[in-house]
Amino acid sequence: MNTADRNMGIPHPAEEPEASSFEGYFRDPGFAAESPLAWALGQRVDAIDALRGLLSGGQATARLRLWVFLELAAQPHARLQREDLNQLFHGLKPEALDMALKRLRDLGLLIWEATAQDYHLSPAALQVQALLAPLARTASEDDDMASLLAQVAGAQALGLSDAGQIRHLHAQLARLYDDFADAIASGSEARLREAQPRFERALKLVERAGEALTALIRSEHDDPRLEREARALGFGQAKLLAMASQFTRALQQADRQRVTLGSTGVTSSDVRQWLQAHPALHGLLGDALSIGVRPVFVSGHDLLDVAEAELDRDRPDPHRSQGLPPPSQAGVGEMEVLGMPVELADLIAQIGVWTGASVGRVPEAHPVADAVLGGRFAQAAYRMQLLPLLGDAQARTLRGRTGELARLPWSVELQPVVQRVDDEQVAAISVGQLQPDIESDSDD
Repeated sequence: MNTADRNMGIPHPAEEPEASSFEGYFRDPGFAAESPLAWALGQRVDAIDALRGLLSGGQATARLRLWVFLELAAQPHARLQREDLNQLFHGLKPEALDMALKRLRDLGLLIWEATAQDYHLSPAALQVQALLAPLARTASEDDDMASLLAQVAGAQALGLSDAGQIRHLHAQLARLYDDFADAIASGSEARLREAQPRFERALKLVERAGEALTALIRSEHDDPRLEREARALGFGQAKLLAMASQFTRALQQADRQRVTLGSTGVTSSDVRQWLQAHPALHGLLGDALSIGVRPVFVSGHDLLDVAEAELDRDRPDPHRSQGLPPPSQAGVGEMEVLGMPVELADLIAQIGVWTGASVGRVPEAHPVADAVLGGRFAQAAYRMQLLPLLGDAQARTLRGRTGELARLPWSVELQPVVQRVDDEQVAAISVGQLQPDIESDSDD
């Protein structure tokens, strides 16, 4: 047994328990005959032996055999001459090609016809190629369920549905459901953001194969096991689709828990993403640890003295009266109501000045920058967020300063263009104008 096998936990053949047959590993040999999966594997002993022969040995030799076998299976020719093989595998060393071809002949996957002096694949090779076909596909992020969905949907379209395939797909759906449920239950924004692309891909795959799966579930089958697995698959599909609303609510809850750091507009999520993408977190410490840590050791009697003093301090005094304190008149209190920011009142006043200046003549439009810029960046950003309230039908029904702003006879028109401005706090702002509502003015 080599070191790599020991590190990977692969048991040596001499370490495996001996049994004369597959049934010898069971407490009751009759269980192997009763299990549908065990019976199906018993019908594919030749394919299992071929796979064992292809994958035995080291990783490099196993990859070589698989590559040669899959290349031969992909050739659109029923028979191949030796010259064709030499041309096809011209990049291989001759001894490596001979070693791979010999193993394929010994396994019965490649047959040499002495009369015709050519090679051809055996029927068993076609079965093994069907099992190994997913290995020839480029790895993608949808490998966890795409191949199973393709097999089930394709089998349904050809009328070759198999209960084993449906059961494996149902198990994969259940595992995905548990993974996404754990991410939702954790409440961690990082786990939810990490699982979101995978969850969306899984929903998209299920929706694409939904027509075939629905036809499979609704069709009538003579095999009760196939019908039972199809109904279980439909239940698993419905659970995964119903989780979309739960996932959305969990993301919204994570958004509500996001903390904005001061008035900078930077959130805790931005800080987390920046820290995760930072190439060297230890460099952020700078000279914080330039002075060595000086540990302070406390002896046992010092700890005991401190603990005893704390215990005596918290112990009630038996000589002190334990009655209720005398009654006293409650002091006069004041209730403070949170007021709206000053920027909202200033914006209303500024637009009111523009409205009063246009009395008796055609009102003029004003650039957005005139209403937004001024003061710190946070104040400008707040005024920019208030502008869409102008002319809003729902906001006009509100009471207070917000409704007062919405009822002003003005509206904002923004363009998908950014212009640079001469301001100490703001470098660029969206192009737009505050347009007076002429109809509202005439109605007033």
